Amino acid sequence: MNLVEKIIERAKSNKQRIVLPEATEERTLRAADRVLADDVADLILIGNPDEIHSLAKQWGLTNIDKATLIDPENNPKSEEYAQLLTELRKKKGMTIEKARELVKNPLYLGCMIIKTEGADGQISGALSTTGDTLRPALQIIKCAPGISCVSGAMLLITDKPQYGEEGILVMGDVAVTPMPDASQLAQIAVCTAQTAKSVAGFEEPRVAMLSFSTKGSASHEVVDKVVEATRLAKEMDPELQIDGELQADASLVPSVGEKKAPGSKIAGRANVLVVPCLEVGNISYKLVERLGGATALGPILQGIARPVNDLSRGCSVDDIYKMVAITACQAMDAKK
Repeated sequence: MNLVEKIIERAKSNKQRIVLPEATEERTLRAADRVLADDVADLILIGNPDEIHSLAKQWGLTNIDKATLIDPENNPKSEEYAQLLTELRKKKGMTIEKARELVKNPLYLGCMIIKTEGADGQISGALSTTGDTLRPALQIIKCAPGISCVSGAMLLITDKPQYGEEGILVMGDVAVTPMPDASQLAQIAVCTAQTAKSVAGFEEPRVAMLSFSTKGSASHEVVDKVVEATRLAKEMDPELQIDGELQADASLVPSVGEKKAPGSKIAGRANVLVVPCLEVGNISYKLVERLGGATALGPILQGIARPVNDLSRGCSVDDIYKMVAITACQAMDAKK
């Protein structure tokens, strides 16, 4: 069983309630039909029910009736949600009139459903920008305890079993925070290790804090940031297996790790890679994907109290299907 199959089976074993706020979008509705047919998750579809049923009939989708449909224009809980949103955002100047309009927005509505424990996670992005996806999540659901920055992890599935966890690695941040400071980088490390557990199923995340230096081989303020982030991550999670600063080869190749970082428990054995900035992460995973032939799954947003994931607007039906399973696995972990 490959990693994707394991993620799907894990989702099926403890079904979570996932909101799809772009339910009238064709790829989303087709993915929803597959999710429901395969019993991967319980779905809440936001949109006009008549339109959803009409589109399902038009496209030959036979499982949509298994989902819960919520019409944002005729939702009996709209006033309850508007009152709560006003309370949540009153210090930011939220008025009841503005809140009543916002809770008709499917992205805000989905987050209100999660906030009031009616759902466990949300996925959007087939039609919406990353900013539009994240804004209501951060305003309503907010960050997880002890976390102040959101980041994105990528699962890298390679044909090189000698690296990572039988060829699988988790890399962060590849999607959100352009230039994290030491505190933010520490949070990214802790969150990426958690994603490695909840989504990739790693029993023992081993985190390498990457740099162009290994254990003082070079001196620069950006190296100092990685060293400080490593220290802070250890304070945040004393049980976390983490080391840095390490170069990429020292983190992955045992012989190189032993030579460059003798005595390190992570060098040569890392399965989680944390890069010093978004630029490095985005470039790195795309090079590994295109030149190295790796399969990249994600980005998986992390750091939010309940999972809210962002899709590429060029996503496929299969991408959405997989992201539902990934979000479900994150939701299980968030409840612990």
